[in-house]
Amino acid sequence: MTGPAVQTRGLTKRFRHQLAVDDVDLEVPTGAVYGFLGPNGSGKTTTIRMLLGLIRPTAGVPTVLGEPIPERISHALPRVGSLVEGPAFHPYLSGRKNLQRLDAADPYASRRSAARRIDAALERVGLMPAADKTYRAYSLGMRQRLAIAAALLQPRDLLVLDEPTNGLDPQGTREVRHLVADLADDGATILISSHLLSEVEQICSHVGVMHAGKLLAQGTIEELRAQTAPTVRLETTDPAAAIKIMKELGLGRPHSERSGDHHLVVAALGKVETAKIVPALVADGVPVLGFAVATQSLEDVFVGLTGEGFDVSG
Repeated sequence: MTGPAVQTRGLTKRFRHQLAVDDVDLEVPTGAVYGFLGPNGSGKTTTIRMLLGLIRPTAGVPTVLGEPIPERISHALPRVGSLVEGPAFHPYLSGRKNLQRLDAADPYASRRSAARRIDAALERVGLMPAADKTYRAYSLGMRQRLAIAAALLQPRDLLVLDEPTNGLDPQGTREVRHLVADLADDGATILISSHLLSEVEQICSHVGVMHAGKLLAQGTIEELRAQTAPTVRLETTDPAAAIKIMKELGLGRPHSERSGDHHLVVAALGKVETAKIVPALVADGVPVLGFAVATQSLEDVFVGLTGEGFDVSG
């Protein structure tokens, strides 16, 4: 594809008196790992359900892999793998037998290649050693990986993963993160819905920020970070003199905070050249005990866009 893998224009969903998704213009570039970021209840899952044709939008048309949904859903969905609202499998069947049942229910799947494709999917997610264990014996991380294996039973151009690390311990989270990175390296476009900023920041190339049903911003992580100015952090025993010099240099909103026996002076860098700051302070006799330019995290960007934060680590 040359166009976006996912695109919406004015996508809206209203449930009676609740506006769950409000005029969203989403654009997921082909080949991207797109982090669909926002707190629980921000409209992420409702948007995904409209993309997959599970519910109809009140207004707007989602386009997936160049096909309008739901009008041409049968052309798009065979090329899409998805994990929405957690995996659901038969607890008394093995991982392999669960995949066999799912594959048998797929009208697009070839019966002759089923065994080979199931083994390949299990191998892809690292579950071959546990393929014949019952699902109820799987850890949370293994269950999430089996759900991703189910999405990989057929070749997929797009993977849509709704909270793929939800409820996982650190080891399970790392397993899913590495798997997503491997799938992206193989050329798949991946849309990951998450409320965990730290996870999105580690694995995604692009981000869309949802809040109260609205898409507030989207772009590469670097583009979003650029919307929030980096800050200068200076440790000194003479904050008044430091603030005076910083204002003269053109740094924005310098202010001091107590930090142990010293003061921490913080200011917005703006367009001031970093290399000029410390020499100007030293030339004026200001003690410089520590100096750093702090780049903005995804959390800083979210707080800057919404004026509030949410769970960063889960």
